[in-house]
Amino acid sequence: MRRRRYPSDTTHAEWNLIEVLLPPAACELGRGRPEKHPRREIVDGIRYLVDNGIEWRAMPTDFPPWRTIYGFARRWAASGVVNLMRDQLRRAVRLSSGKTPQAAAVIVDSQSVKASETVGKASRGYDAAKKINGRKRHLVVDTRGLVLLVIVTPADVADRDAAREVLFRLHLMHPEIATVWADSAYAGALVTWAKTRLDVTIRTVRRPPNTSGFIVLPRRWVVERSLSWIMRARRHCRDHERLPQVSETLITWASITLMTRRLTRHPTRRRGRRLPVAATA
Repeated sequence: MRRRRYPSDTTHAEWNLIEVLLPPAACELGRGRPEKHPRREIVDGIRYLVDNGIEWRAMPTDFPPWRTIYGFARRWAASGVVNLMRDQLRRAVRLSSGKTPQAAAVIVDSQSVKASETVGKASRGYDAAKKINGRKRHLVVDTRGLVLLVIVTPADVADRDAAREVLFRLHLMHPEIATVWADSAYAGALVTWAKTRLDVTIRTVRRPPNTSGFIVLPRRWVVERSLSWIMRARRHCRDHERLPQVSETLITWASITLMTRRLTRHPTRRRGRRLPVAATA
Protein backbone atom coordinates (compact mmCIF):
# COMPACT_ATOMS: atom_id res chain seq x y z
CA MET A 1 0.00 0.00 0.00
CA ARG A 2 1.34 3.40 -1.00
CA ARG A 3 2.13 5.78 1.85
CA ARG A 4 -0.18 8.79 1.92
CA ARG A 5 2.01 11.82 1.36
CA TYR A 6 0.16 14.35 -0.82
CA PRO A 7 -2.47 16.90 0.27
CA SER A 8 -4.82 15.50 -2.39
CA ASP A 9 -4.72 11.96 -0.96
CA THR A 10 -7.95 10.67 0.50
CA THR A 11 -8.20 10.39 4.25
CA HIS A 12 -9.63 7.18 5.70
CA ALA A 13 -12.93 8.96 6.31
CA GLU A 14 -13.07 10.25 2.73
CA TRP A 15 -12.25 6.85 1.30
CA ASN A 16 -15.04 5.26 3.34
CA LEU A 17 -17.47 7.65 1.64
CA ILE A 18 -16.15 7.01 -1.87
CA GLU A 19 -15.52 3.26 -1.69
CA VAL A 20 -19.18 2.31 -1.23
CA LEU A 21 -20.15 4.38 -4.29
CA LEU A 22 -17.76 2.62 -6.68
CA PRO A 23 -19.04 -0.34 -8.75
CA PRO A 24 -17.91 -3.85 -7.77
CA ALA A 25 -14.80 -5.19 -9.45
CA ALA A 26 -15.33 -7.52 -12.40
CA CYS A 27 -13.71 -10.41 -10.51
CA GLU A 28 -16.33 -10.06 -7.77
CA LEU A 29 -19.01 -10.66 -10.40
CA GLY A 30 -17.27 -13.75 -11.75
CA ARG A 31 -15.76 -11.96 -14.75
CA GLY A 32 -12.12 -11.14 -15.37
CA ARG A 33 -9.04 -11.20 -13.16
CA PRO A 34 -8.53 -9.47 -9.82
CA GLU A 35 -7.52 -5.83 -10.13
CA LYS A 36 -3.78 -5.33 -9.81
CA HIS A 37 -3.89 -1.96 -8.03
CA PRO A 38 -6.02 -0.87 -5.05
CA ARG A 39 -8.84 1.42 -6.05
CA ARG A 40 -7.92 3.92 -3.39
CA GLU A 41 -4.63 4.51 -5.22
CA ILE A 42 -6.56 4.98 -8.47
CA VAL A 43 -8.79 7.61 -6.86
CA ASP A 44 -5.77 9.29 -5.26
CA GLY A 45 -4.09 9.44 -8.66
CA ILE A 46 -7.11 11.15 -10.24
CA ARG A 47 -7.32 13.63 -7.38
CA TYR A 48 -3.58 14.34 -7.59
CA LEU A 49 -3.88 15.13 -11.30
CA VAL A 50 -6.87 17.44 -10.78
CA ASP A 51 -5.38 19.18 -7.75
CA ASN A 52 -1.89 19.78 -9.20
CA GLY A 53 -2.65 20.23 -12.88
CA ILE A 54 -0.09 17.75 -14.19
CA GLU A 55 -0.19 15.79 -17.45
CA TRP A 56 -1.41 12.21 -17.28
CA ARG A 57 2.05 11.01 -18.29
CA ALA A 58 3.63 13.01 -15.44
CA MET A 59 1.94 10.89 -12.75
CA PRO A 60 4.44 10.25 -9.89
CA THR A 61 5.94 6.78 -9.81
CA ASP A 62 4.45 5.89 -6.43
CA PHE A 63 1.00 5.84 -8.08
CA PRO A 64 -0.19 3.06 -10.42
CA PRO A 65 0.75 3.52 -14.12
CA TRP A 66 -0.91 6.57 -15.64
CA ARG A 67 -2.62 4.47 -18.33
CA THR A 68 -4.29 2.42 -15.60
CA ILE A 69 -5.52 5.52 -13.76
CA TYR A 70 -6.69 7.12 -17.02
CA GLY A 71 -8.52 3.94 -18.02
CA PHE A 72 -10.42 3.77 -14.74
CA ALA A 73 -11.26 7.49 -14.96
CA ARG A 74 -12.69 7.10 -18.48
CA ARG A 75 -14.67 3.93 -17.68
CA TRP A 76 -16.16 5.36 -14.50
CA ALA A 77 -17.14 8.52 -16.36
CA ALA A 78 -18.67 6.66 -19.32
CA SER A 79 -20.73 4.40 -17.04
CA GLY A 80 -22.08 7.30 -14.98
CA VAL A 81 -20.24 6.35 -11.78
CA VAL A 82 -18.64 9.78 -11.36
CA ASN A 83 -21.96 11.61 -11.67
CA LEU A 84 -23.55 9.11 -9.27
CA MET A 85 -20.85 9.83 -6.68
CA ARG A 86 -21.41 13.57 -7.10
CA ASP A 87 -25.18 13.23 -6.63
CA GLN A 88 -24.98 10.91 -3.63
CA LEU A 89 -22.39 13.06 -1.87
CA ARG A 90 -24.40 16.20 -2.57
CA ARG A 91 -27.46 14.63 -0.94
CA ALA A 92 -25.35 13.68 2.08
CA VAL A 93 -23.98 17.23 2.42
CA ARG A 94 -27.46 18.72 2.18
CA LEU A 95 -28.84 16.33 4.80
CA SER A 96 -25.93 17.07 7.13
CA SER A 97 -26.77 20.78 6.78
CA GLY A 98 -30.41 20.24 7.68
CA LYS A 99 -31.67 20.61 4.11
CA THR A 100 -33.85 18.32 2.02
CA PRO A 101 -31.87 15.84 -0.11
CA GLN A 102 -33.08 17.42 -3.35
CA ALA A 103 -32.86 21.08 -4.28
CA ALA A 104 -35.92 22.98 -5.51
CA ALA A 105 -33.98 26.08 -6.63
CA VAL A 106 -30.59 26.34 -8.35
CA ILE A 107 -28.23 29.00 -9.69
CA VAL A 108 -26.61 28.88 -13.13
CA ASP A 109 -23.65 30.78 -14.53
CA SER A 110 -20.78 30.36 -16.99
CA GLN A 111 -17.04 30.88 -16.98
CA SER A 112 -14.74 31.28 -19.97
CA VAL A 113 -11.21 29.91 -19.64
CA LYS A 114 -8.25 29.78 -21.99
CA ALA A 115 -7.55 26.51 -23.78
CA SER A 116 -4.19 24.85 -24.38
CA GLU A 117 -2.88 23.92 -27.80
CA THR A 118 -4.12 20.39 -27.16
CA VAL A 119 -7.71 21.62 -27.54
CA GLY A 120 -8.84 21.30 -31.16
CA LYS A 121 -10.45 24.03 -33.21
CA ALA A 122 -13.80 22.24 -33.30
CA SER A 123 -14.28 22.44 -29.53
CA ARG A 124 -12.93 25.91 -28.81
CA GLY A 125 -13.98 29.45 -29.68
CA TYR A 126 -13.38 33.13 -28.96
CA ASP A 127 -15.40 34.89 -26.28
CA ALA A 128 -15.35 38.50 -27.49
CA ALA A 129 -16.79 39.85 -24.24
CA LYS A 130 -14.05 38.29 -22.09
CA LYS A 131 -11.38 38.33 -24.84
CA ILE A 132 -10.66 34.65 -24.22
CA ASN A 133 -9.89 31.99 -26.80
CA GLY A 134 -10.89 28.69 -25.29
CA ARG A 135 -13.88 27.01 -23.72
CA LYS A 136 -16.82 27.97 -21.54
CA ARG A 137 -18.02 26.08 -18.46
CA HIS A 138 -21.73 26.22 -17.70
CA LEU A 139 -22.27 25.36 -14.05
CA VAL A 140 -25.48 24.64 -12.13
CA VAL A 141 -25.31 24.62 -8.33
CA ASP A 142 -27.81 24.49 -5.50
CA THR A 143 -28.17 27.18 -2.87
CA ARG A 144 -25.29 25.59 -0.90
CA GLY A 145 -22.95 25.91 -3.90
CA LEU A 146 -22.93 22.16 -4.60
CA VAL A 147 -22.63 21.14 -8.24
CA LEU A 148 -25.61 19.48 -9.96
CA LEU A 149 -24.49 19.75 -13.57
CA VAL A 150 -21.57 21.00 -15.64
CA ILE A 151 -21.44 21.34 -19.42
CA VAL A 152 -18.38 22.49 -21.39
CA THR A 153 -18.81 24.25 -24.76
CA PRO A 154 -16.65 26.41 -27.05
CA ALA A 155 -16.21 29.89 -25.55
CA ASP A 156 -18.07 31.56 -28.44
CA VAL A 157 -21.37 29.86 -27.52
CA ALA A 158 -23.66 32.45 -25.95
CA ASP A 159 -25.02 31.73 -22.48
CA ARG A 160 -28.59 32.01 -23.74
CA ASP A 161 -27.96 29.43 -26.48
CA ALA A 162 -26.20 26.94 -24.20
CA ALA A 163 -28.86 27.42 -21.50
CA ARG A 164 -31.45 25.46 -23.47
CA GLU A 165 -29.24 22.37 -23.40
CA VAL A 166 -28.27 23.00 -19.78
CA LEU A 167 -31.86 23.41 -18.61
CA PHE A 168 -33.10 20.47 -20.66
CA ARG A 169 -30.52 18.12 -19.14
CA LEU A 170 -31.18 19.55 -15.71
CA HIS A 171 -34.91 18.91 -16.10
CA LEU A 172 -34.30 15.29 -17.13
CA MET A 173 -31.99 14.65 -14.19
CA HIS A 174 -33.84 16.74 -11.58
CA PRO A 175 -37.50 17.26 -12.51
CA GLU A 176 -38.19 18.58 -9.01
CA ILE A 177 -36.34 21.84 -9.69
CA ALA A 178 -38.79 24.73 -10.13
CA THR A 179 -36.65 27.88 -9.94
CA VAL A 180 -33.40 28.85 -11.65
CA TRP A 181 -31.54 32.01 -10.65
CA ALA A 182 -29.32 33.57 -13.31
CA ASP A 183 -27.90 36.84 -14.61
CA SER A 184 -29.39 39.01 -17.34
CA ALA A 185 -27.72 36.97 -20.10
CA TYR A 186 -30.41 34.33 -19.53
CA ALA A 187 -33.33 36.75 -19.93
CA GLY A 188 -35.58 37.24 -22.95
CA ALA A 189 -37.21 34.42 -24.90
CA LEU A 190 -35.39 31.82 -22.81
CA VAL A 191 -37.60 32.66 -19.82
CA THR A 192 -40.77 31.91 -21.80
CA TRP A 193 -39.27 28.75 -23.33
CA ALA A 194 -38.25 27.37 -19.93
CA LYS A 195 -41.66 28.05 -18.41
CA THR A 196 -43.60 26.62 -21.35
CA ARG A 197 -41.49 23.57 -22.12
CA LEU A 198 -39.99 22.65 -18.76
CA ASP A 199 -42.26 24.38 -16.22
CA VAL A 200 -39.14 26.05 -14.78
CA THR A 201 -39.12 29.69 -13.66
CA ILE A 202 -36.00 31.68 -14.50
CA ARG A 203 -35.41 34.61 -12.16
CA THR A 204 -32.73 37.06 -13.26
CA VAL A 205 -30.61 38.97 -10.78
CA ARG A 206 -29.49 42.22 -12.37
CA ARG A 207 -26.69 44.51 -11.34
CA PRO A 208 -27.93 47.74 -9.70
CA PRO A 209 -27.82 50.72 -12.09
CA ASN A 210 -25.05 53.30 -11.91
CA THR A 211 -22.65 51.01 -10.06
CA SER A 212 -19.06 50.12 -10.83
CA GLY A 213 -16.49 47.69 -9.52
CA PHE A 214 -17.13 44.42 -7.74
CA ILE A 215 -20.54 44.00 -6.10
CA VAL A 216 -21.88 40.95 -4.30
CA LEU A 217 -25.19 40.15 -5.96
CA PRO A 218 -27.91 38.08 -4.26
CA ARG A 219 -27.98 34.43 -5.32
CA ARG A 220 -25.38 34.89 -8.04
CA TRP A 221 -22.51 35.03 -5.56
CA VAL A 222 -23.18 31.38 -4.70
CA VAL A 223 -22.32 30.03 -8.15
CA GLU A 224 -19.43 32.48 -8.50
CA ARG A 225 -18.01 31.11 -5.26
CA SER A 226 -18.38 27.55 -6.60
CA LEU A 227 -16.46 28.52 -9.73
CA SER A 228 -13.68 29.92 -7.55
CA TRP A 229 -13.61 26.67 -5.54
CA ILE A 230 -13.17 24.70 -8.75
CA MET A 231 -10.39 27.03 -9.90
CA ARG A 232 -8.39 26.14 -6.79
CA ALA A 233 -7.70 22.82 -8.51
CA ARG A 234 -4.86 23.79 -10.83
CA ARG A 235 -6.05 21.50 -13.60
CA HIS A 236 -8.97 23.90 -14.14
CA CYS A 237 -7.04 27.18 -14.40
CA ARG A 238 -6.85 26.38 -18.11
CA ASP A 239 -8.60 23.74 -20.23
CA HIS A 240 -6.13 21.10 -21.42
CA GLU A 241 -8.52 18.31 -22.45
CA ARG A 242 -8.98 17.23 -26.06
CA LEU A 243 -12.58 16.23 -25.35
CA PRO A 244 -15.09 18.49 -23.57
CA GLN A 245 -16.49 15.41 -21.83
CA VAL A 246 -13.16 14.84 -20.08
CA SER A 247 -13.19 18.45 -18.87
CA GLU A 248 -16.67 17.92 -17.45
CA THR A 249 -15.53 14.76 -15.67
CA LEU A 250 -12.48 16.37 -14.07
CA ILE A 251 -14.54 19.36 -12.92
CA THR A 252 -16.93 16.86 -11.34
CA TRP A 253 -13.99 15.20 -9.58
CA ALA A 254 -13.03 18.58 -8.13
CA SER A 255 -16.56 19.00 -6.76
CA ILE A 256 -16.46 15.45 -5.34
CA THR A 257 -13.26 16.30 -3.45
CA LEU A 258 -14.86 19.44 -2.03
CA MET A 259 -17.91 17.52 -0.82
CA THR A 260 -15.95 14.66 0.78
CA ARG A 261 -13.83 17.18 2.64
CA ARG A 262 -16.92 19.01 3.82
CA LEU A 263 -18.52 15.78 5.05
CA THR A 264 -15.39 14.66 6.90
CA ARG A 265 -14.44 18.05 8.32
CA HIS A 266 -13.82 17.96 12.07
CA PRO A 267 -17.02 19.09 13.84
CA THR A 268 -15.09 21.63 15.96
CA ARG A 269 -13.54 23.32 12.93
CA ARG A 270 -15.20 26.27 11.21
CA ARG A 271 -13.63 28.29 8.41
CA GLY A 272 -10.29 26.60 8.97
CA ARG A 273 -10.04 27.57 12.67
CA ARG A 274 -10.48 25.51 15.80
CA LEU A 275 -13.16 26.73 18.17
CA PRO A 276 -12.15 27.57 21.75
CA VAL A 277 -12.27 24.67 24.19
CA ALA A 278 -15.08 26.30 26.12
CA ALA A 279 -17.20 26.45 22.98
CA THR A 280 -16.85 22.72 22.37
CA ALA A 281 -17.52 21.56 25.90
